[in-house]
Amino acid sequence: MADNNQLHATVSWAGDSNFIGRSGSGHAVVFDSNKDNGVAPTPMEMLLMSAGACSSVDVVSILQKAKQQVTHCRVVLSGERVDSIPRVFEKIHLHFEITGFNVSEKHVERAVNLSAEKYCSVSIMLQKAMTVTHSFAVIQSELQPEG
Repeated sequence: MADNNQLHATVSWAGDSNFIGRSGSGHAVVFDSNKDNGVAPTPMEMLLMSAGACSSVDVVSILQKAKQQVTHCRVVLSGERVDSIPRVFEKIHLHFEITGFNVSEKHVERAVNLSAEKYCSVSIMLQKAMTVTHSFAVIQSELQPEG
């Protein structure tokens, strides 16, 4: 029986500044510690993208449950790091751009807030160590989706 409270992964050096992470669920991702000439995201970029992915999953799900006709969700992330070593993030900002037909700003605001305060494990965990802020914009589609 699987334990839902534990996750497992491995990270193996693949030569140069490259590493391959393998999740317990069998998925692989490449990391590159060379931020200037790398072939893959750095671990800090992955952390930033993880916050965006986790929050986006929540926001889209909440909007779909609210019967909002969302056609696109994009989150623009910015992370501000300290100058000293370790170069941790001191601030992360997530800006959601929600596109759809007749999408309610009130519903988007609620979805973003619920993700930030209740559902997104990644950003809520990061909030314990830094400032995490959220904003959003709603972009109305010109044409109603078929279906």
